[in-house]
Amino acid sequence: MADTLTLAELKKSVAAGEIDTVLACMVDMQGRLIGKRFQASYFVNEAHAETHGCDYLLADDIDMEPVPGYAAASWEKGYGDFVLRPDLATLRRVPWLEGTALLLCDVLDHHHHEDLAHSPRAILKKQIARLADRNMSAFVATELEFYLFDEDYETIRRKRYADLVTSGNYIQDYHILQTTKEEDVMRAVRLGLEGAGIPVESSKGEWGPGQEEINIRYADALAMADRHAILKNGIKEIASGKGKAVTFMAKWDYALAGSSSHIHASLWDKAGKKPLFPDAGAEFGMSALMRHFMAGHLKYAREITWFLAPYVNSYKRFQAGTFAPTKAIWSRDNRTAGFRLVGENSKSIRTECRIGGADLNPYLAIAALIAAGLAGIDESLELEAPFAGDAYRGKRLREVPKTLREATVLMAKSKMLRAALGDEVIDHYVHTAEWEQFEYDRRVTDWELKRGFEQY
Repeated sequence: MADTLTLAELKKSVAAGEIDTVLACMVDMQGRLIGKRFQASYFVNEAHAETHGCDYLLADDIDMEPVPGYAAASWEKGYGDFVLRPDLATLRRVPWLEGTALLLCDVLDHHHHEDLAHSPRAILKKQIARLADRNMSAFVATELEFYLFDEDYETIRRKRYADLVTSGNYIQDYHILQTTKEEDVMRAVRLGLEGAGIPVESSKGEWGPGQEEINIRYADALAMADRHAILKNGIKEIASGKGKAVTFMAKWDYALAGSSSHIHASLWDKAGKKPLFPDAGAEFGMSALMRHFMAGHLKYAREITWFLAPYVNSYKRFQAGTFAPTKAIWSRDNRTAGFRLVGENSKSIRTECRIGGADLNPYLAIAALIAAGLAGIDESLELEAPFAGDAYRGKRLREVPKTLREATVLMAKSKMLRAALGDEVIDHYVHTAEWEQFEYDRRVTDWELKRGFEQY
């Protein structure tokens, strides 16, 4: 059976009794799939055109609590509906769930049926449209890391997230023996994603015990963000089905390596046929366009960091000597830098942003990178010389923001982001960031108790 579906094929599968459930999902601000489980017969007859959801779903926090202070939705406005319009191009089978298909929805204003400006998918689509206006398109790939545990989520909750048992006991970077022990889960992940129309290139062990990396084939920017969101949800569901748990926290344990989501990007012509980054006669094989694009990433790296690191926990990953970057500079094939040149002097030449954690929202992260790159092109920015050596020890180098508070201020003041994404969008997500910081600041942590209960 095909892994992706047309509406006509779905109707046939429903009539044949092969599919009885359709998941119609939007992606929320946290990058999660949120939506409804439809009886497939009703979906193909009625709901494939549109359905509805409460507008608080894009005005809440990670605990799904309504957050006061948003302009877009509030108790004062009554928390009304918005429209969820299924994107039938995203319709696919979900092999790890019996008789189930899934698709993603665009979020529209309930009154005029236009894209809701602050919805993550709309934010990325706007940047893709800006590329198209310049006769360009973007291809993107994300590398996603996570930890696998030999316990299920309920057991971990009962243990209050202490003394957790990872699936490995030692550093397993590229380690075949250890990843063989985890293959029951990872094979199911690879085959499940393939069956859902998400082409997997490979999986591997990462630096931490029980840490995994999954690599899927590059795609146009929107398709990659869609795949990333479905992939994260799918990995959790597959692991849970096998009595395991995973976490995409950027830094779940102080003593262990953090989990990243590196983002590779390149620009092509509007039709997606001709890459615009290679130039065989130029230094490192980088075209002038690519140099401007990379220069934009560097100039605006600090302003877009929130889109790559959206939580308090995200900034605990940025530690020297852990393969997580602390400097927003670029380098040639150097994993200590925030940005890396990949595929030097080849047709596959591209940028790699290494700042993002596994907790990022792919739509927001990719949109911010496109916006910064386009600013570099529009401003004809000159690319600084590549850094060589250990960037962790480098002096007077551009720093990645060290805290959520710092990144929030930089986002709020960014003229580039406000011009590219709009004041409404930036104000919405500044409020999101400030609420996250507020919630953290007023909590008492286990670390504080252990450190100060007796000693203060």
